Amino acid sequence: MTDWKTRQNGDGGWAYSRGCSWTEPTAFVLLAQATMTPDRESFVKGARFLKSIARPDGGFSPQPGVEESTWVTALVALLPEDAVNEQQRRQAIDWLKTRTGRESGWYYKLKVRLGGGKDEFPEGWPWFPGAAAWVIPTSLGILAFERAIRRNHPEADVLRQRVLEGRRFLLARMCADGGWNHGSNRALGRDGDSYPETTGIAMLALGGLKNSKEAGAQLERAKAAARKHLGECRAAEGIAWLRMGLAAHGEQTQPAVEPVCRTNMDQALITLASAARNPLLA
Repeated sequence: MTDWKTRQNGDGGWAYSRGCSWTEPTAFVLLAQATMTPDRESFVKGARFLKSIARPDGGFSPQPGVEESTWVTALVALLPEDAVNEQQRRQAIDWLKTRTGRESGWYYKLKVRLGGGKDEFPEGWPWFPGAAAWVIPTSLGILAFERAIRRNHPEADVLRQRVLEGRRFLLARMCADGGWNHGSNRALGRDGDSYPETTGIAMLALGGLKNSKEAGAQLERAKAAARKHLGECRAAEGIAWLRMGLAAHGEQTQPAVEPVCRTNMDQALITLASAARNPLLA
């Protein structure tokens, strides 16, 4: 079992590897601790660090030196109840509700219409406000909203619509090989290659479609791509996300090689992938 307390910074957060604390590794360490009986002192200090970087607009910044809320708000919304109180969770979800990729805005839609293109802009989530939508923040946004829906959020119907849009966004950006990269599935006139970690996280976010007949063919291609990546991947982060993504579709897998965890993120993600109950889906 990982001794997270010895890796923890004095402010209560965790670094990616070493140095200052960041929201992303801190949130994943807390999620990893939630898969077992956590060290209460360490867990409480980590939760306190996250609360210290909450922004007035309801979102969360990626680290204390940044004064803008970003995509990491979705990670905070995914934490268990003893890490984030209900008011902060609702505020985080409210912040996420108002964020879409800039390609979903009226200016870009009008530009496409005037150019004779199709007005087809499913709403994903960007890394930070005002940017285009990308696969990873969209996947985490879907997971955060699904969690809120399961816990009877008062605007569940609104959240369901965004989940549907987010799923459409991901399916529309599937690469030719059946997986996903970080953004567009084509660049400079050629099909883009997919990556292990982005394929895994997109599949995790699409777990709610595992029994869908409409998306069945695409999901079968995605599972085949994920299995191929898992057989070749050597990086702990990629292996962890692929295992979690396949597990969301009913496939329990083991990596071809034992991953070497070099960072706090690696260790936290491998812990989540190996857990009997994944808090990202709870």
